[in-house]
Amino acid sequence: MNPADLKEQIEGRWPGKTQVGRDVSSSTTEVTCTRAVLADLCRCIFQHWGFGFAGLIVEEDSNAWQLRYVFYGERDAGWVHIVVSAPVADNVFPSVVEWIHAADWHEREAEDLFGVRFDGHPHLGDFVLHNDAWQEDVQPMRHGFDAQAALRHRLPDADWRPRRIVQEPGAFVMPVGPKFSGVTESVHFLLETVGEDVIRSSTRLFYKWRAIEKLAEGKTVDEVLLLAERFAATTAFAHGLAFCQAVERVSGAELPARARALRVFLAEIERLRQHAGAIQGICESTALVVANSQAGLLEEELLRVSGELSGHRYLFGLLTPGGLLCDLPTNACRIALTQSQDILKRLNELERRLSISSSFLDRIEDVGVVRLSAATDYSLVGPVARASGLVRDLRRAQPYSGYETFDYHVPSEQEGDGYARLRVLFAEARQSVRIIEQATAVLKEGDVCKTVEFRPGAALGWVEAPRGGTFHWVRLDEGGRVARYRVVTPSFINWHSFHLAAEKFAFQDFPIILSTFDLSVAENDR
Repeated sequence: MNPADLKEQIEGRWPGKTQVGRDVSSSTTEVTCTRAVLADLCRCIFQHWGFGFAGLIVEEDSNAWQLRYVFYGERDAGWVHIVVSAPVADNVFPSVVEWIHAADWHEREAEDLFGVRFDGHPHLGDFVLHNDAWQEDVQPMRHGFDAQAALRHRLPDADWRPRRIVQEPGAFVMPVGPKFSGVTESVHFLLETVGEDVIRSSTRLFYKWRAIEKLAEGKTVDEVLLLAERFAATTAFAHGLAFCQAVERVSGAELPARARALRVFLAEIERLRQHAGAIQGICESTALVVANSQAGLLEEELLRVSGELSGHRYLFGLLTPGGLLCDLPTNACRIALTQSQDILKRLNELERRLSISSSFLDRIEDVGVVRLSAATDYSLVGPVARASGLVRDLRRAQPYSGYETFDYHVPSEQEGDGYARLRVLFAEARQSVRIIEQATAVLKEGDVCKTVEFRPGAALGWVEAPRGGTFHWVRLDEGGRVARYRVVTPSFINWHSFHLAAEKFAFQDFPIILSTFDLSVAENDR
């Protein structure tokens, strides 16, 4: 649906209850509405007009709440922001989860961190701020919260029990985590069963919630960029890029052509390396020792490519609003391309061998299925979504950094199982190298950075990160400091649906299904 038709539909359906504006520069239609029509308006945007749900942004000023529901469509449809306001003393808004299940975790997070209530939500509380660890009514994202004041110590609730659905005779709950060996971060899985198959699965996260959005308040842009790059180190470049693009949109900055091409080049280097790591994790979960070692070696080689090219294995410290902090020699980019092409050949050979291994296919085919209807309801992103037939990719849907000028396709599958997710990872690795080849070919001599004059305002930055779409909202104050920073990560979006894949499958399938989702706890517990 194009913006003109959308405006006509909205004004005709809710006359006098909405105001529709259009920002052509950001391809955004902003709709201000009353609380009375909020749920119905969001339902139409999501269910009838086919927009994806990007997230909920809560902002508090001295007098009012402002809630912003962000949706995105394909190319010309652009972005739709549904904005509703209310006095600070009146913190109750209608829940939209009956129509947009993808908003479930967003509303729960807002209730925990801001104290905003959502009338009609089936289960609020005990989400980010665990009831057995945090005192009630802390609301750490409120302006009045004193981060220096000591919180009252809360003893664990000895009577706490997990919420259970399965009540059949012999039913029990199998806990997995929250502590693990190695580098795995804290996450708690509760698997309900009466036998060998998981009937219900629930995931408890945020054991190490780091309050990145709160820490960003009042900081300079450069200081917040450090946070953006570091809350999920394996995808540092993608999140740093989304933050920089938000700041650049606020400031109306135009980037040099060489900086745009190098950003694409580095983003695809990161995607290739991240996908190799995800493939290694899948091989490890299926106990393929040789394949695990081969994929691990390829990931290590790609880390070395990044390190030799940029000075950092995870591409830290390259980005700045306005472009890049330093230039990368064109010849060094050509060498990195040649190395990536060689690694891709070995990735392709690994895929061929896995595709003819019956023992491997038995463990991963028809396991951990997520149907297209569920992927749509949860507004999933990245390889997880595309493996279920939901073909959304922000590089195509809402291009940035010049992606619209590159020739590539977005791989997808229909089965929605673990093998489909693996095939998408391999196919996307090939497309990344194809984009790297084109980005190298268009590199021309020139500046890699322009000075950005920070000015007050707010904007959304978005990137198709390796795990999927990520959305960064930045508001700058009169002094050019960050007044509000909101991050919606692909892992936060996709963790919400993980239980769908885990349920109705055997316990021994659980670690394999988990590996095919390539989820990050750090990216979620931002």
